[in-house]
Parts: sequence; structure tokens; C-alpha cells
Amino acid sequence: MSRNLVELAGPDVAADFTRETIVVVGTGAIEHHGPHLPLITDYLLADTIGGAAVEQAAADGLDIWRLPTLAFTKSDEHSWAPGTVWLDWDTMYRTCVEIGRAVDLMGAGTLVFANGHGGNTALLQVVLREIRKLYGLKTFLMPTLIRTEPPAGEGLDERNLGIHGGAAETSIVMHMRPDLVDLSRAERWVPEHLADFQHIGFNGMPVSFGWLSSDFGTGGVVGDPTQATTAFGARLYDASVAQAVASLHEIARFDHKRVG
Repeated sequence: MSRNLVELAGPDVAADFTRETIVVVGTGAIEHHGPHLPLITDYLLADTIGGAAVEQAAADGLDIWRLPTLAFTKSDEHSWAPGTVWLDWDTMYRTCVEIGRAVDLMGAGTLVFANGHGGNTALLQVVLREIRKLYGLKTFLMPTLIRTEPPAGEGLDERNLGIHGGAAETSIVMHMRPDLVDLSRAERWVPEHLADFQHIGFNGMPVSFGWLSSDFGTGGVVGDPTQATTAFGARLYDASVAQAVASLHEIARFDHKRVG
């Protein structure tokens, strides 16, 4: 049975949804990913991995459904590049909060954003609290692509700076949609000068900074897609789906009143 909420009839939603019901909405993006990857990369991550996780979690017995993945989100760091379609922060904020309102009116009790685009993260964290405050829903944000090591013997050297269009994203798109990847156009676009900073950077460094993808070269990529492999992509896909499923199981049993 499909877990696509929009394939249900309205009366079935009203009759069957309870505060135990979890609704998942993917948040992707349509944005520049260099000359070697499609604009739809982040949408694929949110929709494909998020969708697979929902189907598996439902097979495990969770009362869980998915809404259509949002394609247009907060991608203004790539607004300089042709093909990017983005929403202003306040438009996306209101859109996501109003989705929360609709989920509450459905009778569900939990809303999960399965995010495939890093530029959405900070805004969605604000959204979680606003929906919680306004509607009492349990709200969560989880990634659809996780960080994992490449297969044995395939070292990866992006100096902890592979955040956009690099080896990981290129590898997983090669696994999911190889027809959309053109490695002949890939180059190494790693901002080597940033690796010398001990506190400022990406991927968990303590000091973050405002940036546009054009800051790091004309490719608009931060990473090294030339190191991408299909084997690494398959490993990333399996690990990402597994973590998403495990996260959904934790979400299902999470209780604010018992925290601490």
C-alpha cells in the first residue's frame, strides 16, 4: 500500500488519522550543482531517500504517511546561477508553518521534515518551534543524506570541505540516477585556503560564516566530484535510508514530557 497521503480520499484522512500518526514532508531544492550534476539533486535526495524511509517504516508497523516533497525552498546562496529557483526566507517560513497547520487539522500528531538541502536547515529549526508553539504538534528535522566513509580502498580527500556538489552528492546521484551525471565535466573545487582555519568552516566547525556558492570559484561547487564512485553512492544510499528509518522509529516513541 502506498504511503502517499495525497492518494487518500479526504474522509479517510479524517477517519483514520490520530495523534499517533506521523506525517513526513521532504524539503529539497532546485539549484545549481555545477556542470556535472542536475538542478534536481537535492530534491532527489529528499524525495527518494525520504520516500524509501517512509515505506520501510510503514512496513515495520509505524502509522506514517508522506506529503509531496517541496521542490522550491531557500536556495538563495545559489541565486547567482541560472536554473536555481528559490523562495525568500519568509515565504518558505510561512509555507512550512502553514503546512504544520494543515497537518494539525488532519488530526495527525507529528510532523517530520526530511531535508535534502543544507541551506534549509537553520530556517527549518525555527519552523519546528513555531509549529510546536502554535499547534502542539511534535516536530522534527532529519537529514536525508548522511556523512559516511567511502568503501575500503577509496580514500576521500576533500579536507572536510565537501558540502555541495562534491564526492558524496555526486556519488549518490550516480547510484540513484546515473543518467543525470556527467563526470567528464567535473573538476576539483575545494577551497583549500579554508582548511587552514581551526575554528571557521563547515561540517561541524564551531564558527560558521555567511557565504554564496560563487565565493569559491566559477563552478559554484564546494568539494571534489572527481572522487565520486557508484560504489560510494550505493553505500551512502543504504546508510542514509537506514538512519532515516531508525530516526523515524525514535520519533514515533519520543515524548517531550519524559525528556530528562
